[in-house]
Amino acid sequence: MPPPPSALLTLPTLLALLTTLLLATTLRLLAILPRPRNPPHRRTPPPATRVIIVLGSGGHTHEMLCLLRALNTQKYTHRTYVVSSGDAFSAQRAVAFERALEERGDKCTGPAHYTIHTLPRARRVHQSLFTTPFSALRTLGGAFTPLLDGELPGLIITNGPATGVIVVLAVLVLKFFNVRGAQSGGMCRTVYVESFARVRGLSLSGRLLVRVVDRFLVQWEGLEGGGGRAEFWGVLV
Repeated sequence: MPPPPSALLTLPTLLALLTTLLLATTLRLLAILPRPRNPPHRRTPPPATRVIIVLGSGGHTHEMLCLLRALNTQKYTHRTYVVSSGDAFSAQRAVAFERALEERGDKCTGPAHYTIHTLPRARRVHQSLFTTPFSALRTLGGAFTPLLDGELPGLIITNGPATGVIVVLAVLVLKFFNVRGAQSGGMCRTVYVESFARVRGLSLSGRLLVRVVDRFLVQWEGLEGGGGRAEFWGVLV
């Protein structure tokens, strides 16, 4: 007669299962996370793809749109701008940026070629630290919508807002489970551009993401090699 299920759930069995799960998770993360200090692996991108651009209030949005002035709209034929709830300024700036692209005659522009997606704010001003994890989880859940809306994006670019950290975390989840070939198909490449204002050290968002994103770019030579992966590209904005 086989033992009852309760007899199998002994402490040693639970510890063995937990250890196996932890080991499998660690090995999977090691497989999908970029290697420190290794030169970036160049992959052949699809001829046309979608890009997700994470905007943040104030200076983050200004720097990001300056960075995108030379964006190849024939390569990135659809742009998805991600903003936080309540950040009407960034949404308006994104619309104005797209209109400017259309007015200067760039191809693949106009309302059919961009969308603006609003995520719940990860943390409100003066919000208690005890409730922040719950609002952050809500933001994480919402971040999967722009990522999975239609074809997977070929590129996700952010420059420091808290929402960008959440979006990159959502990308990591997709790659962990290889959703729609996010990992094996080489999609959802992540690029972090450190703010021009960061002269002496990486921002909090930068320190959190430097070992997670595919490319980590800095604009000051003194930050080159930060976190073992920062690439100095000069002034980009």
